[in-house]
Amino acid sequence: MKTLIAIVGRPNVGKSTLFNRIAGGRKAIVYDEPGVTRDRNYAEVIWERSAFTLIDTGGFEPVSKDRIFIQMREQCQLAMEEADAVLFVMDGKEGLTPSDREIADILRRLNKPVFYIVNKIDGPHKEEKVFEFYELGVERLFSISAEHGYGLNEMMDEVIEVLPGEIEAEGDEVTTRVAMLGRPNVGKSSLINRILGYKRVIVDEAPGTTRDSIDTRFERDGKKYNLIDTAGIRRKSRISLRLEKYSIVEGLRTIDRCQVALLLLDPEEGVTDQDARIGGFIHEKGKGCIIVVNKWDLVEKDSQTIVEFEKKIHDELKYLSYAPILFISALTGKRVKKVLDTIDQVAEEAEKRIPTSPLNKALEGWVKRVPPPTYRTRQVKMNYMTQVSVAPPTFNIYTNFPEGIHFSYERYLLNQMRGAFGFTGVPIRIHFRKKRKG
Repeated sequence: MKTLIAIVGRPNVGKSTLFNRIAGGRKAIVYDEPGVTRDRNYAEVIWERSAFTLIDTGGFEPVSKDRIFIQMREQCQLAMEEADAVLFVMDGKEGLTPSDREIADILRRLNKPVFYIVNKIDGPHKEEKVFEFYELGVERLFSISAEHGYGLNEMMDEVIEVLPGEIEAEGDEVTTRVAMLGRPNVGKSSLINRILGYKRVIVDEAPGTTRDSIDTRFERDGKKYNLIDTAGIRRKSRISLRLEKYSIVEGLRTIDRCQVALLLLDPEEGVTDQDARIGGFIHEKGKGCIIVVNKWDLVEKDSQTIVEFEKKIHDELKYLSYAPILFISALTGKRVKKVLDTIDQVAEEAEKRIPTSPLNKALEGWVKRVPPPTYRTRQVKMNYMTQVSVAPPTFNIYTNFPEGIHFSYERYLLNQMRGAFGFTGVPIRIHFRKKRKG
Protein backbone atom coordinates (compact mmCIF):
# COMPACT_ATOMS: atom_id res chain seq x y z
CA MET A 1 0.00 0.00 0.00
CA LYS A 2 1.42 3.36 -1.03
CA THR A 3 2.07 6.15 1.42
CA LEU A 4 -0.24 9.15 1.24
CA ILE A 5 0.60 12.86 0.95
CA ALA A 6 -2.16 15.43 1.52
CA ILE A 7 -2.06 19.01 0.23
CA VAL A 8 -3.85 21.46 2.56
CA GLY A 9 -4.32 25.19 2.73
CA ARG A 10 -6.79 27.99 2.20
CA PRO A 11 -8.75 28.25 -1.05
CA ASN A 12 -6.95 29.87 -3.98
CA VAL A 13 -3.42 29.50 -2.64
CA GLY A 14 -2.45 27.14 -5.46
CA LYS A 15 -3.16 23.68 -4.01
CA SER A 16 -4.59 22.30 -7.24
CA THR A 17 -1.80 23.84 -9.29
CA LEU A 18 0.77 22.17 -7.05
CA PHE A 19 -1.19 18.91 -7.26
CA ASN A 20 -1.12 19.04 -11.06
CA ARG A 21 2.55 20.02 -11.12
CA ILE A 22 3.58 17.05 -8.95
CA ALA A 23 1.26 14.56 -10.66
CA GLY A 24 1.75 15.83 -14.21
CA GLY A 25 3.99 13.54 -16.21
CA ARG A 26 4.78 11.44 -13.15
CA LYS A 27 1.56 9.50 -12.71
CA ALA A 28 2.33 5.83 -12.38
CA ILE A 29 -0.51 4.51 -14.54
CA VAL A 30 -3.45 6.35 -16.07
CA TYR A 31 -6.10 4.42 -17.99
CA ASP A 32 -7.74 6.55 -20.65
CA GLU A 33 -10.94 4.56 -20.91
CA PRO A 34 -14.43 5.93 -21.56
CA GLY A 35 -16.66 5.98 -18.51
CA VAL A 36 -14.01 6.42 -15.85
CA THR A 37 -14.75 9.54 -13.85
CA ARG A 38 -12.32 12.37 -14.52
CA ASP A 39 -13.05 14.70 -11.60
CA ARG A 40 -9.88 13.56 -9.89
CA ASN A 41 -8.75 14.73 -6.49
CA TYR A 42 -6.07 12.06 -6.11
CA ALA A 43 -3.21 10.71 -8.20
CA GLU A 44 -0.87 7.76 -8.02
CA VAL A 45 2.55 9.34 -8.41
CA ILE A 46 6.08 8.12 -8.97
CA TRP A 47 8.74 10.75 -8.22
CA GLU A 48 12.39 9.75 -8.40
CA ARG A 49 11.52 6.08 -7.88
CA SER A 50 9.34 6.82 -4.85
CA ALA A 51 5.66 5.91 -5.19
CA PHE A 52 2.90 7.61 -3.24
CA THR A 53 -0.74 8.67 -3.43
CA LEU A 54 -1.27 12.43 -3.64
CA ILE A 55 -4.51 13.95 -2.32
CA ASP A 56 -5.71 17.46 -3.18
CA THR A 57 -7.95 18.32 -0.23
CA GLY A 58 -9.32 21.25 -2.19
CA GLY A 59 -11.36 18.68 -4.06
CA PHE A 60 -13.21 17.82 -0.85
CA GLU A 61 -14.36 21.34 -0.03
CA PRO A 62 -18.02 22.30 -0.03
CA VAL A 63 -18.68 25.35 -2.19
CA SER A 64 -20.44 27.36 0.52
CA LYS A 65 -18.26 30.37 1.32
CA ASP A 66 -19.81 31.01 4.72
CA ARG A 67 -18.31 27.77 6.06
CA ILE A 68 -14.71 28.64 5.28
CA PHE A 69 -13.28 28.10 8.77
CA ILE A 70 -15.11 24.79 9.14
CA GLN A 71 -13.68 23.74 5.78
CA MET A 72 -10.13 24.53 6.88
CA ARG A 73 -10.54 22.54 10.08
CA GLU A 74 -12.00 19.61 8.15
CA GLN A 75 -9.09 19.64 5.69
CA CYS A 76 -6.56 19.63 8.50
CA GLN A 77 -8.50 16.93 10.31
CA LEU A 78 -8.39 14.82 7.18
CA ALA A 79 -4.63 15.27 6.97
CA MET A 80 -4.20 14.39 10.63
CA GLU A 81 -6.19 11.19 10.26
CA GLU A 82 -5.03 9.88 6.92
CA ALA A 83 -1.80 11.31 5.54
CA ASP A 84 1.76 10.14 6.09
CA ALA A 85 3.01 13.65 5.24
CA VAL A 86 1.33 17.03 4.71
CA LEU A 87 2.12 19.84 2.25
CA PHE A 88 0.74 23.08 3.74
CA VAL A 89 0.47 25.70 0.98
CA MET A 90 0.33 29.46 1.63
CA ASP A 91 0.07 32.42 -0.75
CA GLY A 92 3.29 34.45 -1.07
CA LYS A 93 1.54 37.27 -2.92
CA GLU A 94 -1.16 37.73 -0.31
CA GLY A 95 1.15 37.29 2.66
CA LEU A 96 0.58 35.59 6.01
CA THR A 97 -3.08 35.58 7.06
CA PRO A 98 -4.90 34.72 10.32
CA SER A 99 -6.30 31.65 8.55
CA ASP A 100 -2.77 30.46 7.78
CA ARG A 101 -1.88 30.84 11.46
CA GLU A 102 -4.90 28.80 12.49
CA ILE A 103 -4.05 25.99 10.10
CA ALA A 104 -0.41 26.05 11.21
CA ASP A 105 -1.49 25.72 14.86
CA ILE A 106 -3.45 22.59 14.02
CA LEU A 107 -0.72 21.07 11.86
CA ARG A 108 1.99 21.82 14.41
CA ARG A 109 0.48 19.18 16.68
CA LEU A 110 0.79 16.45 14.07
CA ASN A 111 3.11 13.57 14.80
CA LYS A 112 4.14 13.38 11.14
CA PRO A 113 6.14 15.46 8.65
CA VAL A 114 4.63 18.81 7.66
CA PHE A 115 6.16 20.92 4.87
CA TYR A 116 5.40 24.63 5.03
CA ILE A 117 5.24 25.97 1.48
CA VAL A 118 5.05 29.58 0.33
CA ASN A 119 3.65 29.49 -3.20
CA LYS A 120 3.60 32.09 -5.99
CA ILE A 121 7.29 32.95 -5.54
CA ASP A 122 8.28 33.22 -9.19
CA GLY A 123 12.04 33.48 -8.73
CA PRO A 124 14.91 34.62 -6.50
CA HIS A 125 13.83 38.28 -6.87
CA LYS A 126 10.60 37.46 -4.99
CA GLU A 127 12.23 35.62 -2.09
CA GLU A 128 11.86 38.58 0.30
CA LYS A 129 8.11 37.86 0.38
CA VAL A 130 8.87 34.66 2.29
CA PHE A 131 10.35 36.34 5.39
CA GLU A 132 7.08 37.24 7.13
CA PHE A 133 6.01 33.59 7.09
CA TYR A 134 8.78 32.78 9.57
CA GLU A 135 6.47 34.35 12.16
CA LEU A 136 4.86 30.91 12.25
CA GLY A 137 7.91 29.71 14.15
CA VAL A 138 8.86 26.95 11.72
CA GLU A 139 12.47 26.09 11.00
CA ARG A 140 12.14 25.57 7.25
CA LEU A 141 9.99 27.22 4.59
CA PHE A 142 9.92 26.13 0.97
CA SER A 143 9.47 28.96 -1.52
CA ILE A 144 8.07 27.72 -4.82
CA SER A 145 6.06 28.63 -7.84
CA ALA A 146 3.68 25.73 -8.52
CA GLU A 147 2.71 27.37 -11.79
CA HIS A 148 6.24 27.68 -13.16
CA GLY A 149 8.00 24.88 -11.25
CA TYR A 150 10.41 27.17 -9.40
CA GLY A 151 11.78 25.47 -6.26
CA LEU A 152 9.69 22.35 -6.80
CA ASN A 153 12.48 19.80 -7.25
CA GLU A 154 14.32 20.97 -4.12
CA MET A 155 11.11 20.72 -2.11
CA MET A 156 10.23 17.25 -3.42
CA ASP A 157 13.75 15.99 -2.68
CA GLU A 158 13.11 16.85 0.98
CA VAL A 159 9.64 15.30 0.93
CA ILE A 160 10.88 12.00 -0.50
CA GLU A 161 13.63 11.83 2.13
CA VAL A 162 11.18 11.69 5.05
CA LEU A 163 8.47 9.48 3.55
CA PRO A 164 8.04 6.08 5.15
CA GLY A 165 8.68 3.08 2.96
CA GLU A 166 5.77 1.68 1.02
CA ILE A 167 3.48 -0.23 3.34
CA GLU A 168 3.22 -3.81 2.23
CA ALA A 169 -0.18 -5.44 2.12
CA GLU A 170 -0.57 -8.70 3.96
CA GLY A 171 1.58 -11.31 2.26
CA ASP A 172 -0.49 -14.38 3.19
CA GLU A 173 -1.19 -15.76 -0.27
CA VAL A 174 -3.75 -18.29 0.98
CA THR A 175 -5.94 -15.55 2.50
CA THR A 176 -8.34 -13.72 0.21
CA ARG A 177 -8.56 -10.05 1.22
CA VAL A 178 -12.00 -8.56 0.57
CA ALA A 179 -12.87 -4.84 0.88
CA MET A 180 -16.38 -3.74 1.79
CA LEU A 181 -17.03 -0.46 -0.03
CA GLY A 182 -20.01 1.79 -0.45
CA ARG A 183 -21.80 4.79 0.95
CA PRO A 184 -23.04 4.89 4.54
CA ASN A 185 -26.14 2.82 5.29
CA VAL A 186 -25.94 0.52 2.27
CA GLY A 187 -25.54 -2.46 4.59
CA LYS A 188 -21.79 -3.16 4.76
CA SER A 189 -21.85 -4.08 8.44
CA SER A 190 -25.03 -6.10 8.02
CA LEU A 191 -23.45 -8.09 5.20
CA ILE A 192 -20.31 -8.76 7.27
CA ASN A 193 -22.43 -9.95 10.17
CA ARG A 194 -24.51 -12.18 7.91
CA ILE A 195 -21.40 -13.72 6.30
CA LEU A 196 -19.90 -14.46 9.69
CA GLY A 197 -23.10 -16.16 10.73
CA TYR A 198 -22.59 -19.06 8.39
CA LYS A 199 -21.67 -22.50 9.72
CA ARG A 200 -18.11 -23.84 9.52
CA VAL A 201 -16.80 -20.32 10.14
CA ILE A 202 -13.88 -19.53 12.44
CA VAL A 203 -13.69 -15.80 13.25
CA ASP A 204 -10.76 -13.68 14.42
CA GLU A 205 -11.28 -9.92 14.60
CA ALA A 206 -8.14 -7.78 14.76
CA PRO A 207 -7.07 -4.21 13.97
CA GLY A 208 -5.89 -3.70 10.41
CA THR A 209 -2.68 -2.10 9.25
CA THR A 210 -4.66 0.87 7.92
CA ARG A 211 -5.71 3.47 10.47
CA ASP A 212 -9.02 2.56 12.12
CA SER A 213 -9.88 -0.19 9.67
CA ILE A 214 -11.45 -3.33 11.05
CA ASP A 215 -10.12 -6.63 9.75
CA THR A 216 -12.21 -9.72 10.33
CA ARG A 217 -10.46 -12.99 9.52
CA PHE A 218 -12.44 -16.19 9.13
CA GLU A 219 -12.45 -19.57 7.42
CA ARG A 220 -15.10 -21.27 5.34
CA ASP A 221 -14.74 -24.80 4.06
CA GLY A 222 -10.99 -24.65 4.61
CA LYS A 223 -10.54 -21.32 2.79
CA LYS A 224 -9.24 -18.24 4.62
CA TYR A 225 -10.64 -14.75 4.17
CA ASN A 226 -10.00 -11.28 5.56
CA LEU A 227 -12.95 -8.87 5.41
CA ILE A 228 -11.73 -5.27 5.48
CA ASP A 229 -14.41 -2.82 6.51
CA THR A 230 -13.89 0.67 5.09
CA ALA A 231 -11.60 2.51 7.50
CA GLY A 232 -13.30 5.06 9.70
CA ILE A 233 -16.79 4.72 8.24
CA ARG A 234 -18.14 3.40 11.53
CA ARG A 235 -16.93 6.45 13.46
CA LYS A 236 -19.47 9.00 12.27
CA SER A 237 -18.51 11.39 15.05
CA ARG A 238 -15.28 12.25 13.28
CA ILE A 239 -15.49 15.73 11.80
CA SER A 240 -14.02 14.97 8.39
CA LEU A 241 -16.45 12.13 7.77
CA ARG A 242 -19.56 14.27 8.16
CA LEU A 243 -19.14 15.04 4.49
CA GLU A 244 -19.70 11.97 2.36
CA LYS A 245 -16.86 12.71 -0.04
CA TYR A 246 -14.28 12.25 2.70
CA SER A 247 -14.95 8.52 2.66
CA ILE A 248 -13.16 8.41 -0.69
CA VAL A 249 -9.82 8.85 1.09
CA GLU A 250 -10.68 6.03 3.46
CA GLY A 251 -11.74 3.89 0.53
CA LEU A 252 -8.48 4.43 -1.33
CA ARG A 253 -6.48 2.90 1.48
CA THR A 254 -8.90 -0.01 1.79
CA ILE A 255 -8.82 -0.70 -1.96
CA ASP A 256 -5.00 -0.78 -1.87
CA ARG A 257 -5.10 -3.64 0.62
CA CYS A 258 -7.69 -5.89 -1.02
CA GLN A 259 -7.75 -8.45 -3.81
CA VAL A 260 -11.50 -8.34 -4.33
CA ALA A 261 -13.72 -5.29 -3.70
CA LEU A 262 -17.43 -5.51 -3.00
CA LEU A 263 -19.21 -2.35 -4.17
CA LEU A 264 -22.51 -2.26 -2.29
CA LEU A 265 -25.45 -0.37 -3.80
CA ASP A 266 -28.83 0.66 -2.42
CA PRO A 267 -31.58 -0.29 -4.92
CA GLU A 268 -33.79 2.59 -3.83
CA GLU A 269 -31.10 5.17 -4.64
CA GLY A 270 -29.52 3.40 -7.61
CA VAL A 271 -25.99 4.32 -8.69
CA THR A 272 -24.95 7.67 -7.21
CA ASP A 273 -21.99 9.86 -8.16
CA GLN A 274 -20.21 8.59 -5.05
CA ASP A 275 -20.72 4.98 -6.15
CA ALA A 276 -19.31 5.86 -9.58
CA ARG A 277 -16.21 7.44 -8.02
CA ILE A 278 -15.53 4.43 -5.83
CA GLY A 279 -16.11 2.09 -8.77
CA GLY A 280 -13.64 4.12 -10.82
CA PHE A 281 -11.01 3.79 -8.09
CA ILE A 282 -11.51 0.01 -7.95
CA HIS A 283 -11.09 -0.27 -11.72
CA GLU A 284 -8.05 1.97 -11.95
CA LYS A 285 -6.28 0.17 -9.13
CA GLY A 286 -6.79 -3.13 -10.96
CA LYS A 287 -8.74 -4.93 -8.27
CA GLY A 288 -11.33 -7.64 -8.70
CA CYS A 289 -14.84 -6.27 -8.31
CA ILE A 290 -18.30 -7.60 -7.45
CA ILE A 291 -21.31 -5.27 -7.50
CA VAL A 292 -23.65 -6.21 -4.67
CA VAL A 293 -27.18 -4.79 -4.66
CA ASN A 294 -28.29 -5.11 -1.05
CA LYS A 295 -31.80 -4.70 0.47
CA TRP A 296 -33.32 -6.42 -2.55
CA ASP A 297 -36.05 -7.79 -0.28
CA LEU A 298 -37.47 -4.25 0.02
CA VAL A 299 -37.98 -3.83 -3.72
CA GLU A 300 -41.31 -4.53 -5.41
CA LYS A 301 -40.41 -6.89 -8.22
CA ASP A 302 -41.74 -8.39 -11.41
CA SER A 303 -40.12 -10.58 -14.06
CA GLN A 304 -38.18 -7.64 -15.56
CA THR A 305 -37.02 -5.85 -12.40
CA ILE A 306 -33.56 -7.46 -12.21
CA VAL A 307 -32.96 -7.06 -15.95
CA GLU A 308 -33.88 -3.38 -15.84
CA PHE A 309 -31.74 -2.70 -12.77
CA GLU A 310 -28.75 -4.48 -14.30
CA LYS A 311 -29.12 -2.27 -17.38
CA LYS A 312 -29.10 0.84 -15.18
CA ILE A 313 -25.92 -0.33 -13.47
CA HIS A 314 -24.20 -1.06 -16.78
CA ASP A 315 -25.23 2.34 -18.13
CA GLU A 316 -23.80 4.16 -15.09
CA LEU A 317 -20.74 1.95 -14.54
CA LYS A 318 -19.68 1.06 -18.09
CA TYR A 319 -16.06 0.57 -17.03
CA LEU A 320 -17.17 -2.19 -14.61
CA SER A 321 -19.05 -4.16 -17.24
CA TYR A 322 -16.94 -7.21 -16.33
CA ALA A 323 -18.09 -7.18 -12.68
CA PRO A 324 -20.70 -9.76 -11.62
CA ILE A 325 -23.90 -8.24 -10.20
CA LEU A 326 -25.53 -9.95 -7.22
CA PHE A 327 -28.92 -9.13 -5.74
CA ILE A 328 -29.03 -10.02 -2.05
CA SER A 329 -30.58 -9.28 1.31
CA ALA A 330 -28.11 -9.14 4.17
CA LEU A 331 -31.10 -8.87 6.51
CA THR A 332 -32.74 -12.15 5.46
CA GLY A 333 -29.59 -13.87 4.22
CA LYS A 334 -30.99 -14.45 0.74
CA ARG A 335 -28.22 -15.17 -1.83
CA VAL A 336 -25.48 -14.16 0.65
CA LYS A 337 -23.78 -17.54 0.17
CA LYS A 338 -23.50 -16.58 -3.51
CA VAL A 339 -21.34 -13.61 -2.46
CA LEU A 340 -18.67 -15.87 -0.97
CA ASP A 341 -18.79 -18.23 -3.95
CA THR A 342 -18.32 -15.29 -6.32
CA ILE A 343 -15.43 -13.92 -4.24
CA ASP A 344 -13.68 -17.27 -4.69
CA GLN A 345 -14.28 -17.15 -8.44
CA VAL A 346 -13.06 -13.56 -8.91
CA ALA A 347 -9.95 -14.11 -6.75
CA GLU A 348 -9.07 -17.13 -8.87
CA GLU A 349 -9.66 -15.24 -12.12
CA ALA A 350 -7.36 -12.42 -11.00
CA GLU A 351 -4.46 -14.90 -10.70
CA LYS A 352 -5.16 -16.76 -13.94
CA ARG A 353 -2.35 -17.11 -16.49
CA ILE A 354 -2.90 -17.94 -20.15
CA PRO A 355 -0.08 -19.87 -21.88
CA THR A 356 1.54 -18.02 -24.76
CA SER A 357 0.67 -20.55 -27.45
CA PRO A 358 -3.14 -20.50 -27.10
CA LEU A 359 -2.97 -16.76 -26.51
CA ASN A 360 -1.30 -16.11 -29.86
CA LYS A 361 -3.51 -18.59 -31.66
CA ALA A 362 -6.53 -16.70 -30.36
CA LEU A 363 -4.98 -13.33 -31.31
CA GLU A 364 -4.43 -14.54 -34.85
CA GLY A 365 -8.11 -15.42 -35.14
CA TRP A 366 -9.29 -12.11 -33.71
CA VAL A 367 -7.11 -10.09 -36.08
CA LYS A 368 -8.17 -12.18 -39.06
CA ARG A 369 -11.83 -11.67 -38.17
CA VAL A 370 -11.48 -7.90 -37.62
CA PRO A 371 -8.17 -6.42 -38.85
CA PRO A 372 -6.93 -3.27 -37.08
CA PRO A 373 -7.51 0.00 -38.96
CA THR A 374 -4.64 1.36 -41.03
CA TYR A 375 -2.37 4.00 -39.55
CA ARG A 376 -1.22 6.78 -41.88
CA THR A 377 -2.03 4.53 -44.84
CA ARG A 378 0.17 1.77 -43.35
CA GLN A 379 -1.10 -1.64 -42.31
CA VAL A 380 -0.97 -2.29 -38.57
CA LYS A 381 0.29 -5.77 -37.74
CA MET A 382 -0.15 -7.71 -34.50
CA ASN A 383 3.00 -9.80 -34.23
CA TYR A 384 3.02 -11.38 -30.80
CA MET A 385 1.18 -11.45 -27.49
CA THR A 386 2.25 -12.53 -24.02
CA GLN A 387 0.93 -12.25 -20.48
CA VAL A 388 3.34 -10.34 -18.27
CA SER A 389 1.58 -10.28 -14.89
CA VAL A 390 -1.56 -11.11 -12.91
CA ALA A 391 -3.86 -9.23 -10.50
CA PRO A 392 -4.78 -7.59 -12.77
CA PRO A 393 -4.07 -9.82 -15.77
CA THR A 394 -1.75 -7.76 -17.96
CA PHE A 395 -0.70 -8.47 -21.54
CA ASN A 396 1.82 -7.05 -23.98
CA ILE A 397 1.00 -7.04 -27.69
CA TYR A 398 3.92 -6.32 -30.00
CA THR A 399 3.05 -4.38 -33.13
CA ASN A 400 4.70 -2.25 -35.77
CA PHE A 401 2.63 0.83 -34.83
CA PRO A 402 1.66 0.95 -31.12
CA GLU A 403 0.54 4.54 -31.58
CA GLY A 404 -1.86 3.46 -34.31
CA ILE A 405 -4.08 1.33 -32.06
CA HIS A 406 -7.35 3.17 -31.46
CA PHE A 407 -9.10 2.62 -28.12
CA SER A 408 -12.09 1.15 -29.97
CA TYR A 409 -9.90 -1.64 -31.37
CA GLU A 410 -8.36 -2.18 -27.93
CA ARG A 411 -11.88 -2.57 -26.56
CA TYR A 412 -12.61 -5.11 -29.29
CA LEU A 413 -9.57 -7.15 -28.22
CA LEU A 414 -10.60 -6.91 -24.56
CA ASN A 415 -14.07 -8.23 -25.37
CA GLN A 416 -12.58 -11.09 -27.40
CA MET A 417 -10.26 -12.00 -24.52
CA ARG A 418 -13.13 -12.16 -22.08
CA GLY A 419 -15.12 -14.28 -24.49
CA ALA A 420 -12.25 -16.72 -24.93
CA PHE A 421 -10.61 -16.81 -21.49
CA GLY A 422 -13.14 -15.43 -19.00
CA PHE A 423 -11.48 -13.17 -16.40
CA THR A 424 -14.83 -12.66 -14.71
CA GLY A 425 -14.80 -9.77 -12.28
CA VAL A 426 -11.28 -8.49 -12.99
CA PRO A 427 -9.98 -5.71 -15.27
CA ILE A 428 -7.66 -6.68 -18.12
CA ARG A 429 -4.74 -4.45 -19.09
CA ILE A 430 -3.31 -4.49 -22.60
CA HIS A 431 -0.10 -2.61 -23.43
CA PHE A 432 0.92 -2.19 -27.06
CA ARG A 433 4.68 -2.32 -27.58
CA LYS A 434 6.90 -1.68 -30.54
CA LYS A 435 7.84 -4.85 -32.39
CA ARG A 436 11.25 -6.07 -31.34
CA LYS A 437 13.86 -5.84 -34.02
CA GLY A 438 15.39 -9.08 -35.14
